[in-house]
Parts: sequence; C-alpha cells; structure tokens
Amino acid sequence: MASAEKRELLRKLPSVNDLLETDTVAAWLGEHPRPLVVDCLREAVEDARRQLLDNAPEPDDAADVTERGILESAAAHLATKTNPHLRKAINATGIILHTGLGRAVWSAGVVDSMIDGLKGYVTLAIDRETGKRSERDGRIEYILTELTGAEAATVVNNNAAATMLVLAAMGVGKEVIVSRGQLIEIGGSFRLPDVMAQSRAVMVEVGTTNRTHLRDYENAITDETTVIFRAHPSNYRIVGFTCEVPLKELVELAHSRGLVMVDDLGAGALIGLERFGLPHEPTIGESIAAGADVVVSSADKLIGAGQGGVIVGSKQYIEKIRKHPLARAFRPDKTCLMALERTLGLFRDPDRLVREHPTYRMLATSQETLRARADSLADAIEKANPAVRTEVIEGVGYLGSGSLPMEALRTRLVALSAPSVGPDELARSLRMDQDCIFTRIDNGKVVFDVRTLSDEDIPQIAAAVKRIAQ
Repeated sequence: MASAEKRELLRKLPSVNDLLETDTVAAWLGEHPRPLVVDCLREAVEDARRQLLDNAPEPDDAADVTERGILESAAAHLATKTNPHLRKAINATGIILHTGLGRAVWSAGVVDSMIDGLKGYVTLAIDRETGKRSERDGRIEYILTELTGAEAATVVNNNAAATMLVLAAMGVGKEVIVSRGQLIEIGGSFRLPDVMAQSRAVMVEVGTTNRTHLRDYENAITDETTVIFRAHPSNYRIVGFTCEVPLKELVELAHSRGLVMVDDLGAGALIGLERFGLPHEPTIGESIAAGADVVVSSADKLIGAGQGGVIVGSKQYIEKIRKHPLARAFRPDKTCLMALERTLGLFRDPDRLVREHPTYRMLATSQETLRARADSLADAIEKANPAVRTEVIEGVGYLGSGSLPMEALRTRLVALSAPSVGPDELARSLRMDQDCIFTRIDNGKVVFDVRTLSDEDIPQIAAAVKRIAQ
C-alpha cells in the first residue's frame, strides 16, 4: 500500500465519538455498559490503525478500516467479552469423562431438581428442627454411609484436597508408608509426593516400582509411623512381573500395629463395572468392608457429580478430619453438595442409574444403537452438505479422566472429509462453531464418536458442517 493511500485511510478512520452516534452502537448501549462498549470500539479502531501501520495488504475497498469494518470488529470484541466462555459443548470425542469438557455429564433430572434451590436460599448449614447452625456435610452424610457401609462421611472440594486433609489430620509430622508403585501423578503434573509434603506427613517409600510385599511394609514400621496409605492406580497400570499387597492384608497389618489404614481409590466406583463389560474396579464399599479406616475418592468421575472429594470411614477419624483447620479451606459449596446428594440417589436403583445417569447410560449403549446413531449422523451430514463425504467405521473410545485407562470401548465413528477444508482446520472450525463441537482426528480425517453423542446432537452437527464446509 502506497504511503499516500495509507495516510488517507488513517485520516478517514472514524473516531470513537462518531461511532457512538451510529444506530448499531446505540443498540449495543441498550444491552451493555457504556464503558465496555467504548473499550471495544477503541480496540477495533486500534486494530484498524495497526493494520495500516503494519502495511498489511489492503482489503477489498479497505472494508475493515472503514466504519462498517470497524463496527464488525468491535462487535467481535464485544461478543468475546460478554458471551460466557464456560458454555455448552457437544462431545464427539468418545471420551465419556472428558476432563477438558467438564468430566461427568449431570443427569437432567438432577439438574432440574436443583433449579429452585439455586434460585433462592437452601438449607446448606442449618438444622431445620432446631434452627441452629450445623455442619454442611451433615446434609449428605446419610446417603454416603448408606451406599458405602461407612460409619461416617464428609465431603471436600476435590480428591487431592481430600488426600491432603486426611494426611494432615492423621499424619502431620509422622510417617506415612506407601508403595513406590503407587506414587501417582494425576493431571496437571500434580503428584502424590507433593501432596504428602504439603500435608507435612513424612513419606516412607517401600518396595519397588513393580513389586511390593507385605514384609516391605512390616519392615518400614517404626514408632513414628501413623498411617499405611494405599493409592489405587486408577489412571495407569503396571503389568508383567508385578506384585502388590491386597488391601485386606494391609488392613490387618495396620490394625495389629495400631496404625490407620487410608485407601485412596481415585475414580470412586460405587458399583461393579462388570455389567458394562469392563473389568472390576474396586468400590468404596469394598474398601470399607475390607476394614479401611478412611477411604477417599473423586465425586466427579465414576460417581458422576460435580467436582468434589468424598471421604468416608470410621467415625472417630472422620470427626478428627472435620475438626482440622484445612477442612474449612477445602469445604464445598452448595452446588457441589446439591449435585452430589441427588446423583448419589440414582445409585439406589441400578436400572434407574442406567436410564438416568449419563455416564452409565453411555457405557450401557448397545452396539446396535451405536450403529444406528452413526448411520443417522452420516446421512444427516451428507443431506445437509452434499460437498462432504462420510464413512461409518468401527473404532474405540475410553472412559477417560484416569478411569480404566487401558480399557477401550468398542464404538462406531463417523469419519468426515471435506475437499475444501483440511482436517485440522475442519476440527477447529467445528470447535469454534456456535454449537461448539469437539471431535478427534484419526488417520487424517475428522471423526465423530457417537457413544458420547445423543440423538438430539445429530441435527446440530449436520447444521454446523453445512455452515463450515461449503
């Protein structure tokens, strides 16, 4: 662009005051605060000025450095700042508990039952009979003990907090014995040894990475030992020449020496997963039945509620945990407790659980249903946009969020290809679409795993492909 042309366009850039007088901006001011609108207009004018000063190629008729173009840019800035960034998404990745997409999907019935409470006051920490303040976890302890067989229960805001709180309450300044094969790292490079260090417990490693024997624990016990800690490897597997001590034997050893047995189950299964064709995952109830004094788990993985950490066990230890100062720092809010209580209610009836709990409904979906859904999606996409090609193929998905990482779930995929758009750009465009669709790329094609889709998602996906792949 010639210097003279550039100077002329710079002179023609509208001022913010001029833009504020337009009908378009007047409409914005009816919905948004004036300072926010002014900031977006200034950013849009600055974008246009920067484009000219950087000597970028001139657009057709200099459209984006004129009033119309600047208003379009300002509208984009305004949308970015006012539209919620935490929003609904369509999960076509095949990962049921997708950490990036919020892990477990809540039951529609659970959500509906919470609406009235979330619009007003709730009985979070008050006793209805006496009218006096009470512990908030008392609202949910009854159902946790019912489902697990534990004497007492409490809840914190995530399982890492649960682990730290238990160790701080049981083992501060004392030795906690753990197998080297269980020094796990969870998402975000968050490591069990770091949690132990922050709890001020003294970690004592025993055994080797792949083999730990009962004698390793026995030999490590000293007068300073207070806890034997087991971490279930829910997000990895060590296979081959391995050995680990059964929980029952660890419990017997701990109790014979006056120690506390803590079992961290991670994913937090409440029912056996065998009915879904998956291998057995230790349940919270099984740990309690084996004699574990304290059991901790996530609330938002196999339980399928909001983010939280469940702590169940012997009443004497739960009371000690409740009284620790960190318990207040880690306590959950009303939304977490409301969702957890209502979700736990689904586990009372296995048939209802499969019908109403999205995680278990997805796990229970038959191959026939998956094939029919994949065929419907492929047909809908091609009818909406004849320029694209689809293919229904077999594939695998996963439970996700560190739960049963080695167990693939047979599924059906709809592979999508568009002559005018490469797979990476197509996947990005689907994510950025108004319906916010997440897919994955296999063998150079965008694929939709229909296990994590509902029939209601199909027309939305077809419409998105029509918008994107012209």
